[in-house]
Amino acid sequence: MRIEEIRQQLRAAGAKSCHEERVLRAWTQLVGLDTRHRKAEDFLPLAVRNLLPALTAQLDGLVRLRSEHPGEDGSARLLVELADGQTVESVLLPRDGLCVSTQVGCAVGCLFCMTGQEGLLRQVGSAEIVAQVVLARRMRKISRVVFMGMGEPSHNLDNVMEAIETLGTSAGIGHKNLVFSTVGDHRAFERLPQGPVKPALALSLHTTKADLRARLLPKAPRIAPEELVELGEQYARATGYPIQYQWTLLAGVNDSDEELEGIIRLLKGKYAMMNFIPYNSNEGLGFERPSAARAGEMAGRLHQSGILARLRDSAGQDVDGGCGQLRARASSKPIRIHAPKAPHK
Repeated sequence: MRIEEIRQQLRAAGAKSCHEERVLRAWTQLVGLDTRHRKAEDFLPLAVRNLLPALTAQLDGLVRLRSEHPGEDGSARLLVELADGQTVESVLLPRDGLCVSTQVGCAVGCLFCMTGQEGLLRQVGSAEIVAQVVLARRMRKISRVVFMGMGEPSHNLDNVMEAIETLGTSAGIGHKNLVFSTVGDHRAFERLPQGPVKPALALSLHTTKADLRARLLPKAPRIAPEELVELGEQYARATGYPIQYQWTLLAGVNDSDEELEGIIRLLKGKYAMMNFIPYNSNEGLGFERPSAARAGEMAGRLHQSGILARLRDSAGQDVDGGCGQLRARASSKPIRIHAPKAPHK
């Protein structure tokens, strides 16, 4: 289901835009339909009120919690079942955050990501994306949403943009607290500045070498790292939000001094920050985490060069938190792919 379908049902019952917003606000913020000064029966058309029980049942049926896996860091991995039985993953993050999925599977096929190994099964509708937030809000406060779960958001732009607009308006989440994460796609760079809600942007860089990036992200658009950073810089200056560059640290693959020099060359003077994320072990994918000492050294080197760098762990390391792992464990056919390492240069 898409948010537009919800609006169409309400319009068919005689709802005006203010009525639509009130219903969406009640759903996404878990509040009643009454306002401070007026009861719902005083301002909602009768046909709309008659529709609400059936509509509420539809919304409640969009997602359900299949399983929850708390982590020691305050996070929790959620396996979320959609109405058709497919599953996606959401992650409750520390400090009131939530990571949501935008696709069942993913077509980019990143060699180090479990989600990409099964390919794309289907898109997640905008209402299903928002429903992940509603589900999480029933569990704890959510004031930040990152589109970094299963799937590539730029491959599901219509649904993701619709969800972002709803979350940034009806759901009351600050625009800079909505983070669109992508491997980079010209369509996303064209669409994001046009929306009424302009999210922060996270770009998955992973390497400064175009040939290695093509190997690691085999089905990502062929955008050279230099062009990707330039497109990101344009968006950062237009919105006032720094770009978050994501770099999954793979031992012996992209943790070399040569890569560090490339990062400094690309990001020095840019409105940007680098997030180093040591690899989240996925059995059978053929990659390893670098040592903590090496990861810390790389972040320190960037700081010394005037580039803001943060060393982060994916939430839920102690509960096999890598995207796609919960889904793979729940599947009757676990995925095991052995990928060769790229040479350390």
